[in-house]
Amino acid sequence: MDKARALAAFGNYASAYDRANPRIALKVDHTLRVMGLCERIALAEGFAPHDVELAWLVGLLHDIGRFEQVRRYDTFSDDRSVSHAELGAELLFEEGDDGSQLIRKFVETDGDDELIRFVVAHHSDLQLPEGLTRRERALCDILRDADKIDIIKVNCICPIEDIYGVSEAQMRASELSPACMDMFYQHRCLPRGIRRHPADIMLGHICFAWELEFEESLRILAEQGHLAQMLSRRWDLPETQAAFDDMADHMREVLGA
Repeated sequence: MDKARALAAFGNYASAYDRANPRIALKVDHTLRVMGLCERIALAEGFAPHDVELAWLVGLLHDIGRFEQVRRYDTFSDDRSVSHAELGAELLFEEGDDGSQLIRKFVETDGDDELIRFVVAHHSDLQLPEGLTRRERALCDILRDADKIDIIKVNCICPIEDIYGVSEAQMRASELSPACMDMFYQHRCLPRGIRRHPADIMLGHICFAWELEFEESLRILAEQGHLAQMLSRRWDLPETQAAFDDMADHMREVLGA
């Protein structure tokens, strides 16, 4: 795999979008970090060299649909727009008027096209489809772990407005839904349909830690320290603060976070 070619293709693709838009800048940086995390996890887990390269590549490609999502809808909310994962797979593999495909700018050969398309299209699913091959599952799990780890990081290094589309004051004043807290204590990620308040969405990002698949992913999470930082946020409503304090204690007890 020609990594220099793929990186140049990503740079050219992203340059067509407004880097002055903080959401675009956020996604460029997030993509490159996820790419590196995918490679690190794949190496730590002993993947074959070609599959380490594939993990690196799907990390680079996984959020290609976010740029169009922001341009068309000015949001990261799939609920209020489209599935960014499915849009990304569509953009990569649809044929242009000249018969060309965007994916060929990143990788010359087509031997892994179906695997790449599947992993990109399903990387943000709440649960993966049944019946995956061992290779499909492993590559999906690596990308999903890397993405979750970096989304937790993004919560700590980027303004709330850029991530959630609400102000810091609105986030601090948020209620928290009992249904979301119940899912937290079941150690599960939150379905989009039960999230009602900004704090619910943030809790959904915290819950990513419950479903990390690889030991290396948990090591990275602990090494970075961003989960603990998220859990230490302060809230205006006493009931929201108390709920997060209790959840922070529980997560420290279970994960050492």
